[in-house]
Amino acid sequence: MVIRKIVKIDEELCNGCGNCVSPCAEGAIEIVNGKARLIREELCDGAGFCLGVCPTGALTVEERQAEAFNEKAVEEHIAQQETQEITLNCSRCQRNEYDAALFAVRIKGDSVWVCAKCLPGLIHG
Repeated sequence: MVIRKIVKIDEELCNGCGNCVSPCAEGAIEIVNGKARLIREELCDGAGFCLGVCPTGALTVEERQAEAFNEKAVEEHIAQQETQEITLNCSRCQRNEYDAALFAVRIKGDSVWVCAKCLPGLIHG
Protein backbone atom coordinates (compact mmCIF):
# COMPACT_ATOMS: atom_id res chain seq x y z
CA MET A 1 0.00 0.00 0.00
CA VAL A 2 1.16 3.51 -0.81
CA ILE A 3 -0.14 7.04 -0.24
CA ARG A 4 -1.44 8.30 -3.59
CA LYS A 5 -4.27 10.05 -5.39
CA ILE A 6 -7.24 7.86 -6.23
CA VAL A 7 -10.84 8.40 -7.32
CA LYS A 8 -13.54 8.23 -4.65
CA ILE A 9 -17.19 7.67 -5.60
CA ASP A 10 -19.96 8.84 -3.29
CA GLU A 11 -22.70 6.26 -3.90
CA GLU A 12 -25.28 8.51 -2.24
CA LEU A 13 -24.72 11.15 -4.94
CA CYS A 14 -24.23 8.74 -7.87
CA ASN A 15 -27.26 8.50 -10.17
CA GLY A 16 -25.80 5.67 -12.29
CA CYS A 17 -25.71 7.70 -15.52
CA GLY A 18 -22.43 6.07 -16.62
CA ASN A 19 -20.81 9.26 -17.92
CA CYS A 20 -17.68 8.42 -15.91
CA VAL A 21 -17.12 5.00 -17.50
CA SER A 22 -15.82 6.08 -20.94
CA PRO A 23 -13.29 8.68 -19.72
CA CYS A 24 -11.61 6.02 -17.56
CA ALA A 25 -9.08 4.61 -20.03
CA GLU A 26 -7.97 2.05 -17.46
CA GLY A 27 -11.42 0.52 -17.05
CA ALA A 28 -11.35 1.09 -13.29
CA ILE A 29 -14.95 2.34 -13.17
CA GLU A 30 -17.97 0.24 -14.01
CA ILE A 31 -21.69 0.54 -13.40
CA VAL A 32 -22.66 -2.14 -10.88
CA ASN A 33 -26.23 -2.44 -9.62
CA GLY A 34 -27.04 1.00 -11.01
CA LYS A 35 -24.11 2.83 -9.40
CA ALA A 36 -20.58 3.75 -10.50
CA ARG A 37 -17.99 1.67 -8.70
CA LEU A 38 -14.21 1.69 -8.59
CA ILE A 39 -13.74 -2.02 -9.24
CA ARG A 40 -10.06 -2.32 -8.21
CA GLU A 41 -7.81 0.33 -6.67
CA GLU A 42 -4.75 -0.81 -8.62
CA LEU A 43 -6.52 0.07 -11.90
CA CYS A 44 -7.15 3.72 -10.99
CA ASP A 45 -4.35 6.11 -11.94
CA GLY A 46 -5.97 9.00 -10.06
CA ALA A 47 -5.90 11.30 -13.10
CA GLY A 48 -9.53 12.25 -12.58
CA PHE A 49 -10.73 12.47 -16.19
CA CYS A 50 -14.00 11.04 -14.89
CA LEU A 51 -14.65 13.97 -12.52
CA GLY A 52 -15.63 16.61 -15.04
CA VAL A 53 -18.44 14.56 -16.55
CA CYS A 54 -20.28 13.64 -13.37
CA PRO A 55 -23.54 15.60 -13.26
CA THR A 56 -24.03 15.05 -9.53
CA GLY A 57 -20.51 15.66 -8.19
CA ALA A 58 -20.27 12.08 -6.92
CA LEU A 59 -16.63 11.69 -7.96
CA THR A 60 -13.63 13.28 -6.28
CA VAL A 61 -9.93 12.54 -6.14
CA GLU A 62 -8.53 11.99 -2.68
CA GLU A 63 -5.05 11.30 -1.42
CA ARG A 64 -5.01 8.23 0.78
CA GLN A 65 -3.45 4.85 1.36
CA ALA A 66 -4.32 2.55 -1.54
CA GLU A 67 -2.88 -0.20 -3.66
CA ALA A 68 -0.22 1.13 -6.01
CA PHE A 69 -1.31 1.84 -9.59
CA ASN A 70 -0.40 -1.20 -11.69
CA GLU A 71 -0.11 -0.61 -15.43
CA LYS A 72 0.34 -4.34 -16.13
CA ALA A 73 -2.89 -5.09 -14.24
CA VAL A 74 -4.63 -2.44 -16.35
CA GLU A 75 -3.43 -4.05 -19.59
CA GLU A 76 -4.58 -7.49 -18.41
CA HIS A 77 -7.93 -6.12 -17.22
CA ILE A 78 -8.63 -4.33 -20.50
CA ALA A 79 -7.67 -7.44 -22.50
CA GLN A 80 -10.11 -9.59 -20.49
CA GLN A 81 -12.84 -7.04 -19.99
CA GLU A 82 -16.16 -7.22 -21.68
CA THR A 83 -16.50 -3.63 -22.76
CA GLN A 84 -19.16 -1.75 -20.86
CA GLU A 85 -19.51 0.86 -23.58
CA ILE A 86 -21.72 3.84 -23.10
CA THR A 87 -21.95 6.03 -26.19
CA LEU A 88 -21.71 9.71 -25.37
CA ASN A 89 -23.57 12.43 -27.27
CA CYS A 90 -23.12 16.16 -27.63
CA SER A 91 -25.60 17.85 -25.29
CA ARG A 92 -26.40 20.44 -27.98
CA CYS A 93 -26.61 18.65 -31.35
CA GLN A 94 -26.67 14.99 -30.22
CA ARG A 95 -23.76 13.94 -32.47
CA ASN A 96 -22.03 11.00 -30.83
CA GLU A 97 -18.39 10.41 -30.02
CA TYR A 98 -17.96 8.34 -33.20
CA ASP A 99 -19.01 11.29 -35.39
CA ALA A 100 -17.20 14.13 -33.61
CA ALA A 101 -14.65 14.89 -30.92
CA LEU A 102 -16.44 15.43 -27.62
CA PHE A 103 -15.22 17.52 -24.70
CA ALA A 104 -16.31 17.35 -21.08
CA VAL A 105 -17.44 20.84 -20.07
CA ARG A 106 -18.71 22.31 -16.81
CA ILE A 107 -21.14 25.19 -17.29
CA LYS A 108 -23.53 26.76 -14.81
CA GLY A 109 -22.94 23.89 -12.39
CA ASP A 110 -23.67 21.16 -14.93
CA SER A 111 -21.29 18.66 -16.52
CA VAL A 112 -22.02 18.17 -20.21
CA TRP A 113 -20.39 16.70 -23.30
CA VAL A 114 -20.04 19.13 -26.20
CA CYS A 115 -18.71 18.43 -29.70
CA ALA A 116 -16.02 20.55 -31.36
CA LYS A 117 -18.63 22.14 -33.65
CA CYS A 118 -20.88 23.28 -30.78
CA LEU A 119 -18.11 24.31 -28.36
CA PRO A 120 -17.52 27.82 -29.82
CA GLY A 121 -21.21 28.64 -29.50
CA LEU A 122 -21.15 27.52 -25.88
CA ILE A 123 -18.07 29.64 -25.18
CA HIS A 124 -19.19 32.76 -27.06
CA GLY A 125 -22.91 32.49 -26.42
